[in-house]
Amino acid sequence: MAEVVNLNRARKQRARAARKQRGDENAMRFGRGKAGRALDHALQDRAARALDGHRLEQDHAGDHPARRRSGEERPEE
Repeated sequence: MAEVVNLNRARKQRARAARKQRGDENAMRFGRGKAGRALDHALQDRAARALDGHRLEQDHAGDHPARRRSGEERPEE
């Protein structure tokens, strides 16, 4: 005799398999998942904050102190 199969369970398993296959195809097509994108975003934010933290501040005349040659006077306002 044949094995008794619960049709609802078989239908749901078939649907799950189809969704997983479609998801795998989309992952290959469109790239990384949400967690990977969030990690990239966090790393970019951290790098930007580190870079901004090392920025030399411009003085009020708009003259950047790192670009001024030694011995040059700052322009008077």
